[in-house]
Parts: sequence; C-alpha cells; structure tokens
Amino acid sequence: MDALRSSSSQDGFFQETPILEPLYTSPRQLPPSQQQRAGSTDPRKASDDVTLARVLHLYLPVDKKGQEKPAQTIHNLARRSLNPDVLAHAVDAEVNHPVLKPFTTFGQENKNDPLWTTAGWRELKRIGHQEGVVAVGYEGEGGDYHAVSWVNRRVHQFGLIHVWTCTATMTTCPMAMTDGAAKLLRSHLDDRDGDQPGLRGVLREVYRRLVSRDPSEAWTSGQWMTERTGGSDVSGTETVARRLTEKELEEDRGQGHDRDAHGMPLGPWRIDGFKWFSSATDSDATLMLAQTGQGLGLFLAPMRRLAPSTPQRQQHTGHKPATELNGIRIQKLKDKLGTKSLPTAELELHGVRAWLIGRPSQGVREIATILTLTRLHTAAAAVGYWSRGLQASRAYARVRRVRGGLLLRDSAQHVRWMADNAVRYAAATHFSFLGHALLGAAEQEEWYGCGCGAAVQPARSQGEASASLLLVPRDAAERSALFRLLTPAIKAQVSVAAVLGLREHVEGLGGVGYCENNEDGGLLNLAKVFRDALVGPIWEGTVSVMAEDVVRVMTDRRIGGGQVVLNVFAPWVRRILADSRISGSDGGFPRESATIEHRLDILVEIEKVCDKEELLFRGRQLLEHLEAVTCSVLLLYDASTDGDEVATEIARRWVRSKALPGSRLAVALSSANWREEFAMDRKIFLGKEDSATPTRTLEKL
Repeated sequence: MDALRSSSSQDGFFQETPILEPLYTSPRQLPPSQQQRAGSTDPRKASDDVTLARVLHLYLPVDKKGQEKPAQTIHNLARRSLNPDVLAHAVDAEVNHPVLKPFTTFGQENKNDPLWTTAGWRELKRIGHQEGVVAVGYEGEGGDYHAVSWVNRRVHQFGLIHVWTCTATMTTCPMAMTDGAAKLLRSHLDDRDGDQPGLRGVLREVYRRLVSRDPSEAWTSGQWMTERTGGSDVSGTETVARRLTEKELEEDRGQGHDRDAHGMPLGPWRIDGFKWFSSATDSDATLMLAQTGQGLGLFLAPMRRLAPSTPQRQQHTGHKPATELNGIRIQKLKDKLGTKSLPTAELELHGVRAWLIGRPSQGVREIATILTLTRLHTAAAAVGYWSRGLQASRAYARVRRVRGGLLLRDSAQHVRWMADNAVRYAAATHFSFLGHALLGAAEQEEWYGCGCGAAVQPARSQGEASASLLLVPRDAAERSALFRLLTPAIKAQVSVAAVLGLREHVEGLGGVGYCENNEDGGLLNLAKVFRDALVGPIWEGTVSVMAEDVVRVMTDRRIGGGQVVLNVFAPWVRRILADSRISGSDGGFPRESATIEHRLDILVEIEKVCDKEELLFRGRQLLEHLEAVTCSVLLLYDASTDGDEVATEIARRWVRSKALPGSRLAVALSSANWREEFAMDRKIFLGKEDSATPTRTLEKL
C-alpha cells in the first residue's frame, strides 16, 4: 500500500485560475488572425455578455457606417478594462483609501491639499475622460453619426460605462455627477450675465471642461444636496446663500480672492453652511443647493481659488500661482460599507464664492435635471456590477471541478441557478437601457432639432437603421411622460435586483467569493463589487423615494391627463404586443402576451380606483408592476427581432416568473424534460460557449 502524501503550500492540488473574457466583442474589430476564431461577425454570437450585445444591437444602428464607431469604442474599452496595467490602478484605488490631512506641519488649517487620493484613482479618472464616458453624450452635435439614430448617443455612452464601471472603481460616480452638471449647464449656455457680470463666459468654459476628453483640461463636478436634516428631503436645507455687496466684492479683490484656480472670476454669492454627505469631494467644481431668502437656489462653485500671494509662496511656486480651497473645509471623510475608493466627506462651507444658476427660487427644479441623469447612471452601474458577477461566474464554472472532477458548467443544479440569475440580469439590463434610449431620443430632438417625430417608422428588418424604434415613442409628449414614469422605477428596481443577483455570484464562488481578492488585478473580488452595489438602492434617492416619485407622476394632471398609466403606459405596451412578430398567428407569444395584459389591467385598475394616499401605500407594488410589465415587453420584442432560441426562452421564463395568480402561466411548467431544460440553461448562462451537453454528463446525472 502506497504511503499517503500530504499537501503543502507548494505541493498538491491547485485551482486553475479562471480567465475572464471581454464583455463585448465586435468581430470586425479583431485582428484578422482572431476573426475566424470568433466564429461569427455578429457581436451577439461573439460576446461574453450576450445580453449587452443584444441590447446594443437593438438600439444602435445596424448599418455598417452607423454601427462602426460605437462598436469599436465599446469593444476596445472592454479589453482595456481587463488590461493588467489598468487593473493595477483599480487595485491601488481600492486598497489605498483617500486620506484627510486637515492641518499643516505646524497645525494651521490645510487649505491647499487636505485630501489625498491615490495615483491609481487619479489615473482611472484620466482614462474615463479619454474614453469619453461623459464626452460621448455631448459630441458630434449635428454630425452624421448622431443623425443616423436619435437614441444612439446615450446608448453608446452607457455601453461604454457598462464595460468600464467595475474596473473604474467608483470613478464613474464623479463622472455621473459631471454628466448631470454638463446637461444642466448646457441648458444655460445662452443665459445673459444679468446682475452677475462674467456669468455667461464662466458657464461656457466650465461646460467645455466638463465634456472634454483631454485629461489636462477635463473637469469633474460634485453635487452637494444632503444635509443633516433629511437626506433626500431638501426642504430642510440649512445652507444659506447671500449676495455680496459691492464693498465686500471690492474687499475680496483687494485680498486676491476674486479668481478661481484657472483665473476665471468668482461668483458674486457667498455660501455658508454644512453639507453632511458629499461624494466626489476631489472634483474641480460643484453644484449645490442653498437658501436665498426667496427659496432654494442652485449654485455653481469652483472647488479652488487663487490664494493670496506672498513673497514666500512666489519663491517656492515659481510662476505657477498658489491655490487653495474655495471657502471649503473638509471636516471628515465618511467610513462606508462600500465605495471605499470614493472620497465622500462632511464639508463646512464658510465664504464659498459661487454663481447662481437660474432663478433664486428654482433650485429644486434645476437640480432635478441632474438627479434624473444620475439615477440612470446608478442603474447603469448596477447592471455593470451584475455583469461582472456573471462574467466571473462563467469563467469560474469553466475551470472549477467539484464532486470527483465534475466541472461546475456540467452541474445541472448550479447551471440552472445561474441561468435564472442570467434571466433576471437580462431583464434589468433591457430596463436600464430603455431609460438611456428615451433620454437620448429626448435630447436629440431638444438639442439638435432633428424633428424625429414624424420621420421614423418602426423597423421591420435588421437592415434598417435601428430595430428599436417601436420601443421609443415618436411623439415627444408621450415619450416624455413614459420617461418620467419609468426613470424612478428603473433606478429602484434595477438597483435592488443587482444586489440580490450579485449576492448569488458571491455564493457561487464559495469561499473565493467571500474573500477580498485583490490579486490578479482584483477581477475575482466580487466581495468588493457586492459592497459597492449595496449603495445603489440608497444613492440618489431610496426605493421609497422612487416610489413616491412614481406616484407624483401618476397624480400629476399635466402628465397623461392625470392617468399616465391608462393614457400613456398601457397604449405603449399594447402597441408593442400588437407587433406582428409578437402577436402573429405563425408563432409569436400569445400566452405571454395574455399574462402581460393581465398584470397591466391590474395596474390600470389600481390607478383608476386609488387616491394619492393609497397609491403611496402601494408604492413598492407599483414599482414591481412597472418593472414586470416593461421588462416583459422589452424581452419579448428583443426575441422577436431575430427569433433567437435563447432570447426567446429568456423572455418566456421572465414572463412566467412574473405571472400573477389567475394568469394561465401562473402555475404552468415548461413542457420540456429536465435534460432539455438543462441544455437550455447552459446556453442561457454560458452564452457563446459551445453549450451542447456532453452525453457522459447526462449519464452521470
């Protein structure tokens, strides 16, 4: 009998390291030597994240000229996100957290550089600027690229964010706020100076920097609303803004406090107060709410200003002027459950010089523009995190052996569980990107005057400009109402679903999933991704706040005549279900359509019989109905565009999972036997991999 041999740290079984593949692959962008191995010229067949590829194919123009630019940039960033050098920056930002140095060597207040962030964090922000995660939303005004499709600008942008967000290690948070600030300022670029001399020039220069790709010029912006009085409720804002007198302005000029760090004039308002939770504290500018005496106003303030010159400073700084924080004192950094790399702080404001944006009583209305956009960014981050979980789980299942050598990808129980996860992910991703497409359509008409309304027709073949035109209403009022209704639902439901989905991927990797794995570029650090995702249901308004927003839209007589579900949402749903590919006699989805109609009828009835107080009571139920119905029609429509068997099964499984009691599908089981279901589970979970189930595996099971 052979002697038993023990293992050691250098001997015995070693787990093969999973290899994560790029989320998105456009075979046309591959080197010639790799194009044949891709097996298809279609990104939907070649991408690791098939759902993302299908969404992009649905919304972006399918003709070669229109598709080339977004496909190329998303393809490239998906690879840069897995580059070891870039991942090293991500690990640096995650491991070495921001540090506050509030005092100088001899105990004076450090007004120059109290906040220290890592080189990795700063480099990730630079990459984000270079890759256009903000700029893409604003480039090409009037150009051929954006004229091809009036939704693709935002879909392109959020496609980039989707493949970048995990490696970006929370730098997408300041980028989201920057995007919101840019959208807001864009609407004020033609404002006159009025009683704020220099305002127009400052707004135009700040906007130019916010949308720049040049890291040496690009700015990020913060967004400061939250105070100790009420979180998302800004009615109790205690920060105060006061218009400086001419004498005070002259005194500031005499002290050298009249210019920002780039030599632009400082605004004529002084802000004092305390902000309890401010993300993106290292940004270049910020937008904040403050009381004006006439109500809440919105103010733009640069983070830094020129410091008073002294002979000693001039000697040590040479020709570069010394700068300091613009009346801002960082009191403490928040110690959070997740988002550790992101500098979130409590700020004391004392003499912050700022510009009033809009009217002194319209701050809440103004900042709503930012909140709407950052809520979509929150949903985008959520599905981006979830995508990393699936990406890691697919790679792990291909190499992890259990039960005497069985690969996880051949374990029927595990694959079925992951397939269910992938179905929910597909629904959430489609839900999120619908919001981006609606946003892009509204902006295209508002900013570029494309007159999209009467010009477009629902696509009937893959050869037309976009297969998604039936999903995006052509009527501006209908599109606006749908966007207003669905945006809070998207933010709430996608954020929560991603947390639950990621928890399963942490479990799916077992002990590996529970550990902080910062080796190998941190690609398998799902614990970190999970912690970061947990902020989604809270950030930019909790789920309860989102439910209240939905009720606000449903009871607003200016939106859909006060019955937005009946007059806007339901006709939109039924118009999609009536498409011949869904309702056609030679196939289609008759049972699924009936199930959706059943739930839609209940939602319409709730709107009809409930007053505002009862609607608030049922707020989360409303969110669930909107999610279930909207995701159902999106998945059915996507499957109908090409009849793909996996997309079809995903749609059917999702609708079945959302069937209410009394529906024909509520207790229906698939007619396939379990082995056939297992084969389909593999296709849903493993995607582009050859997912034919080996005979030997089925024999074992």
